[in-house]
Amino acid sequence: MKLSATLACCKTALLSMLLIALETSAYAAPILVVGHKNPDSDTIFSAISLAYLKSQQGSPAVAVAQGKPNPETEFVLNYFGLQAPAVVSKVAGSKVALVDHNTYSQAPDDIKGAEVVGIIDHHNLGGILTNDPIEVLIQPVGSTNTIIWQLYQRAEIAIPSSIAGGMLSAILSDTLVFRSPTTTELDRKAVENLADIAKVNDIPKYAQQMFLAGEADLKTASIESLLQRDFKNFDMNGNKVGIAQISAVSFDLLRERKDAFLVTMQTLQKVQNYKTIVLMLTDIQAEGTELLVIGENEHQIGKALNIDLKNHSAWAARVMSRKKQIVPVLSKVFALHAN
Repeated sequence: MKLSATLACCKTALLSMLLIALETSAYAAPILVVGHKNPDSDTIFSAISLAYLKSQQGSPAVAVAQGKPNPETEFVLNYFGLQAPAVVSKVAGSKVALVDHNTYSQAPDDIKGAEVVGIIDHHNLGGILTNDPIEVLIQPVGSTNTIIWQLYQRAEIAIPSSIAGGMLSAILSDTLVFRSPTTTELDRKAVENLADIAKVNDIPKYAQQMFLAGEADLKTASIESLLQRDFKNFDMNGNKVGIAQISAVSFDLLRERKDAFLVTMQTLQKVQNYKTIVLMLTDIQAEGTELLVIGENEHQIGKALNIDLKNHSAWAARVMSRKKQIVPVLSKVFALHAN
């Protein structure tokens, strides 16, 4: 009798411990899925789509952001009834999955105090270091959401219509509706499938709506805010370089403010000690970019891009991608002309 009672007590204790372990796991802090600073559509919807996928696979995750959505992203969120991720400034002590970036300059400032558990990106390798092996998936496609779309396909997990709409919009935005040289067949396949799920029947018409919504404040927003909207920092051979891009269908609104952009860039370069700042004013319809350059190595940059920079600017035909057509060129320039 005593042995039976003892075994019963042991079973009860083990069951209690198991229940406590399960409850602890269920209420464990979720993985924070976060994109780069100055978030764009790809970064916001990468965080949303990956957080949902991970949660469906049994790893609770939540999408967060390093800033508020820009007008284009805000339009998409409202169009598909999605909620913007919470804005966070601190991630130390949390488990973090990085999307749409893999560099310290674009990650949260305290990222070294967090446990990075995964990276999904479509940019060049940027030097994030981890203590343990992690899941890393980087592909040369037009959008991080294209990579995440593949993960859904492999996992055979259905994509909710609203999230599919966000993913679709991100791919259209990052590839400039397939005009960018970064576009791949995978991007096209993903868009076709996501448009079907999101019930977007006329993709060009929807994309035009999205871009125009993103341009609503091009004439009224401050030059400083426009410059910072899609501004990324790079360390190129020890040189601090900033590259921003503003893409528009209504390109004349950008051209009218070119001189103001140059003045603001000159101030920013001096105050924050940039070697060079480049602004890409991209004309979606003409499929080219008015390139504004302030700082050192202007001549070498112009020569490398085969453009004639006059008064810090020049038109660059068929140049539409920062990561594929500008960053590699500037990296080589600063490697060859190190100070």
